[in-house]
Amino acid sequence: MTRIVTVDAFTHVPFAGNPAAVCVLSAPRDEAWMRNVAREMNLSETAFLHPLDDGGFSLRWLTPAVEVDLCGHATLASAHVLWQDGHLPKGQTARFHTKSGLLTAIQKEDWIEMDFPATPNTPETPPDGMLQALGIPNPVYVGRNKFDYLVEIDSEAALRALQPDHSTLRKISVRGIIVTARGKEYDFVSRFFAPGSGIDEDPVTGSAHCALAPYWAAKLGKTTFNALQASARGGNIRIRLEGDRCKLQGQAVTIMHGDLHA
Repeated sequence: MTRIVTVDAFTHVPFAGNPAAVCVLSAPRDEAWMRNVAREMNLSETAFLHPLDDGGFSLRWLTPAVEVDLCGHATLASAHVLWQDGHLPKGQTARFHTKSGLLTAIQKEDWIEMDFPATPNTPETPPDGMLQALGIPNPVYVGRNKFDYLVEIDSEAALRALQPDHSTLRKISVRGIIVTARGKEYDFVSRFFAPGSGIDEDPVTGSAHCALAPYWAAKLGKTTFNALQASARGGNIRIRLEGDRCKLQGQAVTIMHGDLHA
């Protein structure tokens, strides 16, 4: 049997933030098995880890539909499980070898801080139909990085009221679409729609904040942020931009332990 843990990430209370499944393996498993497990869990991401000779862990992230190159909340959940279940001693840095290079996580009291690459964007004309499908006739800004489109709109209220046409968004060839606005109680707020990953709306997306941090740093003239992803579940992310790296801080709550018999 293989142990699997579900964790709510970027929250300090159960049933909020973004749920991820975490599967810590003794050795690599075949691709078909991992894809089947990810479909069975049916969460935005399932993380698969196994130890490496250097003391770090190989880490891969699969949605029910595809494998992704970078995922914040499932990395946060993975670090939480490594310390909680004794795979790493408390206080030891978690080191992850991924498709986006080496990522690390450390414990900071009740928070976990991850070191991710910043993914700044450049202005770009949106593809036909994207803004109409989002319900955004007059965006403040549209850009794109190597993963996603980024769209700024003029208010938090407008962002919270968005009701996108997901069937149209699924036809756009991109991992996801970040929509953001200045916040009332936070430096900025955002939502993340992930048609290219088989997810209509992701509850909390750590990797999206690697694009949001450099964008808002240029606009606000600061490098530390307290951000909210304003999905139905919602999640709080603290961010510190250091050159070309983003330090993302979040909390995590274990929801369930189980055993895979297949």
